[in-house]
Amino acid sequence: MKASHWFIGLAVVVVALAAGWWGGRYFQPQSPSQDAANGAEQPRKILYYRNPMGLPDTSPVPKKDSMGMDYLPVYEGGEAPAAPGTVVLSPEKIQKLGVRTEAVRLHALSPGVRASATVQVDETRQYVIAPKFEGWVEQLYANQTGMTVRRGQPLLSVYSPELLAAQNEYRVADDAARKLAAGDSASAATMIRLRDGARQRLKNWGISDPHLATGRGKAGSLVIHAPANAVLVEKPIVQGDRFAAGDTILRLADLSTVWLIADVPATSTGLVSVGQQAHFTSSSMPGRSFEGRVGFIQPIIDASTRTLAVRVELPNPDGILRPGLFGDVTLSRENANEALTVARSAVLDSGVRQLVLVQVAEGRFEPRTVVLGERAGDRVEVLEGLRDGERVVVSANFLIDAESNLQSALQAMTDSPDTTPPGDHDHATPPAAEPDHSGHPGMTKSDPMPEPTTDPHSSHDSHGTEH
Repeated sequence: MKASHWFIGLAVVVVALAAGWWGGRYFQPQSPSQDAANGAEQPRKILYYRNPMGLPDTSPVPKKDSMGMDYLPVYEGGEAPAAPGTVVLSPEKIQKLGVRTEAVRLHALSPGVRASATVQVDETRQYVIAPKFEGWVEQLYANQTGMTVRRGQPLLSVYSPELLAAQNEYRVADDAARKLAAGDSASAATMIRLRDGARQRLKNWGISDPHLATGRGKAGSLVIHAPANAVLVEKPIVQGDRFAAGDTILRLADLSTVWLIADVPATSTGLVSVGQQAHFTSSSMPGRSFEGRVGFIQPIIDASTRTLAVRVELPNPDGILRPGLFGDVTLSRENANEALTVARSAVLDSGVRQLVLVQVAEGRFEPRTVVLGERAGDRVEVLEGLRDGERVVVSANFLIDAESNLQSALQAMTDSPDTTPPGDHDHATPPAAEPDHSGHPGMTKSDPMPEPTTDPHSSHDSHGTEH
């Protein structure tokens, strides 16, 4: 009997061990590899980190290059995902958008200033005919405004009683001094003083000794000659007019050299200096240009136009540069400085900061903030943000920027609607927490609250109806 019980117990143990083996075989937990086979996303293995500029330089650990750019991870079975802010474009889209890149290089930068300018009369070459005595215009030879006169050419003849009195006083005193020189030395000395006083008065009026009335010409008359080769720019009188002492009767201007007044913007005043080369052109004279140099810079900026007047002296031997002529002037530097530059089309200016799109890899573009310096033509100096050899987008960068903004907007729309993790909606927190009534008699936290109504006694009525 005991032997049979022992065999029965042994059989039970064998059956139990067999059941445990089969259960462990078919109901053991799945391994991670099995989870991945069932569709669960697993993190990819990083093989190494490569240089963001495509240089043959790799690293087994994360690092930065000399520009502070992070090395890009290379994953097992594929390239690294795009970094935040990086725009990824396929080769087809790059060709469709017409994307063109250019390497950042050191260039000889000679920044110039372009401004509007007007030809004006040289203020140091203006002449005015204003007699210092009263009189009348007897004959007007220069009788047309704009008339060209030569140095020493007669302009007009005038008659003046004051001039006549001074001339007579000079002649009488001179004759008396000669007659009294031998007999009465004291009287002769008095006449000499009178004669010298009359001569000095005539000289103060601008009349030299050859013009003194000594028997030639009409007494009291004076012929006034041109002081230089000039153009008659103002003629406020006509023949026969009376004039007072100091009145302007003719105004002349020498146009062999003219002034070019350029209105330089206040933001470009630091690029202008005395002696700088100037190049002037005008649409009124196509195909012609004029060279000069900056002679003077006004010390005060015009508050109404926010411009600085810069004066350029231009030779005008043929007189083609007429006062009032309008055109453009370019002020350039003779010494060009080497600087790191990019094309002006590569800069995206938001008004607050300046950006360029840097090609970090084939089909990958990274927006980067830059600090700009001087500008020269279609080139602009980059002070910070780029280094020599990097490639920047110079064409279709606005389209890439739009593509980047679109991708950011779509990503935000994808991520923002629901922040609750998938599968947790059944256990999500209710929109509004219920108040704790555990302190009230007969109610606990688990007891449901009655629906709120406008009538405070409606709950009691409902309970009565139920009962």
